[in-house]
Amino acid sequence: MPLEQLKAFLEKVKGDSNLQEKLKAAKSPEDVVAIAKENGHEFNSDHLSQLSKEELESVAGGVTLKYKNWCYCTAL
Repeated sequence: MPLEQLKAFLEKVKGDSNLQEKLKAAKSPEDVVAIAKENGHEFNSDHLSQLSKEELESVAGGVTLKYKNWCYCTAL
């Protein structure tokens, strides 16, 4: 179920420029989880790594997040 929550959140992000900006400012996977929770989606940072690159590109709408060695990137 949490993976479906993550996908639903990323679909919401695709159409919401305010959420995209918040995610771009995220400094860690935990920040992403907190932003998602604020928007009614429950998952943990481990779920971020469970999506394939293709899944991320198809739903995230060009969001790029970086934190040290961690990167969540999608094409614009």
